[in-house]
This record gives sequence, structure tokens and C-alpha cells, in this order.
Amino acid sequence: MEPFNLYFLDTVQNRYAQFTGRATRSEFWYFMLFSMIISIILSILDGALGTGYTYDIAEVALETTSVAAASVTTEQTIGYMSTLYSFTILIPTIAVSIRRLHDSGKSGWWLLIGIIPIVNFIGIFVLIYFYIKDSQPDENSYGENPKVL
Repeated sequence: MEPFNLYFLDTVQNRYAQFTGRATRSEFWYFMLFSMIISIILSILDGALGTGYTYDIAEVALETTSVAAASVTTEQTIGYMSTLYSFTILIPTIAVSIRRLHDSGKSGWWLLIGIIPIVNFIGIFVLIYFYIKDSQPDENSYGENPKVL
């Protein structure tokens, strides 16, 4: 439970929207791990409790494709708890991602590479490289090395 308290709860409670500074690899990856675990648990609960809303993708597809293509699609259910959690955790996820980029010496603006059409496929791999890259050993323009603190 120590990594959960240290990395996930601390990030959500104390650094909810802190976009400055640096985040170690441990802080980033533990935050992502626990966030994903909680998301999966809430999705399972949504399914088990039947909390959510269902819409037919075929109705949406009919507007843009042929009837034959639309008849293959299925209904999609979106759970209330998992949706609420996703919106709640969005800002801390962006914040810890930007701080992780800062730790590897990159600007937080690199996070936007993932939303550029066509470039995003390559951009995701670039971001993953920056996320797994070790901290810059000394102080950089974003602050002291968090490993030393």
C-alpha cells in the first residue's frame, strides 16, 4: 500500500493540478498503474451493477456509412462510475505526464504530439520513450532532480 499512498494519493490530493516541477519514473508509472487498476475495477462494478447508459453504435454509423456496415456494429455501454472517475482523474493524469516530461528535460508541450492526426501513432512511441527515459541527473530548467530531494 505504500506505493499507492506515496504515488497515487499524494499526486491526486497534493498535486492535483501541479503542472510545474518534475516527476520520477516511479511516481509516473505507479500513478498510471493504480489509475488503470481503479478504472478496471469501476468498469467491472458498472457492468455488475448495471449502472450506465447504452447507445446503439449502428444509429451513429448510419449517418456516415451504409446500412450493411452499420448492421455489423453492436450496442455500447458506458458506465457512470468509470466515466465520472475518468473525468476526475483527467487533470492529475495530464499534470503527472507533464511533470514526467519535465524530468526527462522536455517541455510539457510534447504531450500534444499524441493528438495530432497521423503523427499521433509515432508520437505515442516518442512519449513512451520520454516517459521511460531516466531523469536528468542534475537540476534542469524545471527544477531539482526529484531523486536527490
